[in-house]
This record gives sequence, C-alpha cells and structure tokens, in this order.
Amino acid sequence: MIRSLQAPLLLTACLALVPGDACAVPRRAAQDGAPAAARESAPRAPGGRGSAGAVQVYPFTDRTTYYLITAPERVTDIMLQPGEALVAVASGDTARWVIGDTTSGSGADKRTHVLVKPFGPGLSTNLVITTDRRSYHVALTSVSRVAMTSLSWTYPQDALIALKRAAAEAEAAAPVAAGLEIEQLRFNYSISGDRPSWRPLRAFDDGRRTFIEFPETVAVGEAPPIFLLGPDGEAQLVNYRVKGRFYVVDRIFEAAELRLGTSKQAKVRIRRQEGAAARSGS
Repeated sequence: MIRSLQAPLLLTACLALVPGDACAVPRRAAQDGAPAAARESAPRAPGGRGSAGAVQVYPFTDRTTYYLITAPERVTDIMLQPGEALVAVASGDTARWVIGDTTSGSGADKRTHVLVKPFGPGLSTNLVITTDRRSYHVALTSVSRVAMTSLSWTYPQDALIALKRAAAEAEAAAPVAAGLEIEQLRFNYSISGDRPSWRPLRAFDDGRRTFIEFPETVAVGEAPPIFLLGPDGEAQLVNYRVKGRFYVVDRIFEAAELRLGTSKQAKVRIRRQEGAAARSGS
C-alpha cells in the first residue's frame, strides 16, 4: 500500500508564487476501499523524509507515478540507478519540453541522467523511462520559479535481494557442521544403484551424524528424499537437514536409499561397510 506524503516547503513557496493550480500536485487517486491495483498505481507526490530541499528521493515501487516539479530556465536531473542502462525515453509533449540524457561515472558506477526543462510555466505532461531493469512513470509540472533540482530513487527490493544473496553466500562458505574433527570421520560407506544427475559423491559419519555429499547440480534440480532401510528391507522416512549440497542425518544408519520419480523411479542405495578403512575417501 502506498501512503500519501506531506508536501514539502518547496510546494508551499510555489503556491505563493503562482496563481491558480499551476503547481498544485494532484492528490492520491486511491482512497480507502479502492481496489488493490488502484492503490499500487497511485501517484507519489514530493515530500516527506525523502525530500531534502529541492532534491527528492523516492523508494521505488513498480506501477507508480512520481511527480516532478520543474521551472523555465532550470534543468531538473532524473537520476537512474548506478549501472542501469537506458533503453528509451518518451514524453507526451515534446514541443514545449526539452528532454535529453547523459551519463556520469564509468564501469559499475556509470549512471544515466535524464534531463528535463520546460519552455514556460503552467505546463504538464508525462514521461516514461524504460531501462534494462524497470520502467519509470513520471508526471511533469512546470511552475514560474521554484523547481526541484533532482529526482532519484532508492531500491528496497534490490537491497533485499542483495541481503539474501549475501546470506546464501555466507551459508555456503560455512562448514557443513560444527565440531567436526577429521580424525573422527569415517568414510566406510558404499554407494550403488542408478546413476541420476543427483547421485551422491560420498557418505561419511562422525560417530553421531551421517553426511551425504551431492554434486553441485543438485542445487538446480529436484532433490531426492532419503529413506532408511530396516533389516527386512522395509523403507521408512527419516528426518534430515539440507546444508548446502549435504544431507545431514542425526543418526548412524546401516543402509539408506534415495528415491526420486514416479513411473520410473531412480534409486541410489547407501550402505555402511563394517571393517572397511575408516578414512577411505573413495
């Protein structure tokens, strides 16, 4: 839900300078009880904590129109996200507005700037900016003297994705389990059966837990559940944790089976070998 922001001091000065509604910012189109789609696309007016004098910073939300106040003989800078590539700029009125673009910086910090300037006060039109990442919808209004210097956005969704990526990388770099001692590991397990893409590379235990290591491809496909096999061959599900590309079973078992599929089920059996070399990694 998009909340309405308080108009900044910029608008107060504007209203005092220009008669009528030349610089008035339209009120939100979505009111309580309006459909969700209407609330999502409701316009964002300048103001609030994101407004620093004549510099406006919005949190970006898709399907939202953002208001920009301009003035003759003043260039207002619409700054895109660093690294974002401009695809096209379209305006509803190209006769009474000067619209151009330029860039600053280089490499990953290269930033596109869309520059707008009206020929006179009392004008209004819209601007659609498309990039390789998103589309921006901007409502332009011109007044006699007061103009916003720049317009830019923060990107909460991108920040969330970056946090999730960092957390995933940290988890992948973490050890598969705490307190593992190489001297305690026993690799006396044999792997047999079918050869699907997810077939485990090896299995080992530390005397308390059993670890099953899979190839990297297990992360991009469907992973098989694990069943413990009793002395009579009866299969039963067992609780396990997924740690990166490892299954961690909090017990030692004699035999287990990985199964995946319905009509043609792939089966891989893991069996503990008594008397085998305890630290054989093969």
